[in-house]
Amino acid sequence: MDLVIRDAGVIDGTGAPSYRADVKITEGRIAEIHPEGAPGPRPTATRTLDATGLALSPGFIDMHAHSDLALLRDPEHSAKAAQGVTLEVLGQDGLSYAPVDDRTLTEVRKAITGWNGDGSDVEFDWRTVGEYLDRLDRNFGGQGIAVNAAYLIPQGTVRMYAVGWDDRPATEAELTRMKELVAQGMAEGAVGMSSGLTYTPGMYAKDAELTELCRVVAEHGGYYCPHHRSYGAGALTAYEEMVQLTRDAGCPLHLAHATMNFGVNKGRAPELIALLDRAMAAGADISLDTYPYTPGSTTLVAMLPSWASEGGPESVLTRLADEATAERIRHHLEELGSDGCHGVPIEWDTIEISGVSVPELAGHVGRTVAESARLRGEEPWVTARRLLLDDRLGTTILQHVGHEENVRQIMRHRVHTGGSDGILQGDKPHPRAYGTFPQYLGRYARELGILSLEECVAHLTSRPAARLRLADRGHVREGYRADLVLFDPETVAAGSTFEEPRTLPVGIPHVLIDGRFVIEDGRRTSVLAGRAVRSTP
Repeated sequence: MDLVIRDAGVIDGTGAPSYRADVKITEGRIAEIHPEGAPGPRPTATRTLDATGLALSPGFIDMHAHSDLALLRDPEHSAKAAQGVTLEVLGQDGLSYAPVDDRTLTEVRKAITGWNGDGSDVEFDWRTVGEYLDRLDRNFGGQGIAVNAAYLIPQGTVRMYAVGWDDRPATEAELTRMKELVAQGMAEGAVGMSSGLTYTPGMYAKDAELTELCRVVAEHGGYYCPHHRSYGAGALTAYEEMVQLTRDAGCPLHLAHATMNFGVNKGRAPELIALLDRAMAAGADISLDTYPYTPGSTTLVAMLPSWASEGGPESVLTRLADEATAERIRHHLEELGSDGCHGVPIEWDTIEISGVSVPELAGHVGRTVAESARLRGEEPWVTARRLLLDDRLGTTILQHVGHEENVRQIMRHRVHTGGSDGILQGDKPHPRAYGTFPQYLGRYARELGILSLEECVAHLTSRPAARLRLADRGHVREGYRADLVLFDPETVAAGSTFEEPRTLPVGIPHVLIDGRFVIEDGRRTSVLAGRAVRSTP
């Protein structure tokens, strides 16, 4: 398409002040930028879009997405497209669907049913990272997918493949196999490796094992993206562990959903910032992402102590069904503070059920575990245990343990980027899945002034593009891909709320990927312009 966007307020992604310009798009790229008052004729095209009153920015990059199956099953994918997201980074938290063999695929599907559904509506006709990326490109009859996608090799899945679910060090042969799988995945186009170090089996890996894998990632120009070992009682120690590990490996570090949660961390964001600043001053290559909300979101089974998950999902269910073992799990959860709950004794009135996979359990959704227990006249652990067993570990939760002052201070940091961590499953998912990017623009930039609009756009565009080493995305610049968002700075806002989490945003009338409208006049088009974005050697 040959298009001129006329009289747009260009926010170019650098953080520099906006300016008015005409922007011409030809063959999917930005062909010309003609600032207001510049000499020479204004550009023309077969189509002109009047953008008076609208800001034009690069497309937003979601640095932490859980759309691994959603992109394959949903051609519209309005949850992200309507926010102005033009690229998502998948394979997060150490658990996804490539690389796998038949056994590993069966196990990982069970393990993350709460994140992505059980996948019964998806044809799993890939096994390697390259085959998964190819599948994205040829999805929906070869048309592609709704938005672009990059992929992180999931370290937990790699360990599941090579070692299994045992809580033990890998043998030399198993470590060699894991390094081979990571090297292959990187060569096939992954941008880095993720970990979920409060999720099994990835959490069973010691630092020496992770360091060896990170060395392979670094050799291929990628980065390490850990969900580290604690966001609660041991948060600062866990952050420091990841910084040191990646320094030892010579690998860039991107901290996933870099929050400071639970009562023990109230007001402690400056300590995290100081830790990161010291490391970067000493030469560390660090970036991070956050979502602009205080509650977290995960699965209910993730709260359990790691020993209860050894052996995989069926072993978890067996332990929960045994009275003595279930009592031991409760003791760890409620009294000791399990590693799955970040070393903090669980508070059932902060655990809200957001989704179930068995329809008969839908009455729990929207209530905390404590509320559901009171309605049933039983203790919260009885209710939680029943849910885990009856829902076969498919229950998703919101965990209301965050602190607004921490959220605001971390998002100001110069290496901060935006990541939704959006789980799209469940009857009442976290609103961040549908609202993260307009929430940044509307609430935190326009209403609260935590960031200027230009700074905010840079956090959501050029900074993540730099981490992903994308040479032609992340800026409004001649020659760059026309992945662009037009939004109204005065009205842009998240429509999603905790009560109505699937409400689409307002104030984002147009979104283009490769110069094609995926959102036009506020409506999703039939265009599937997304493709797999592979790393470059």
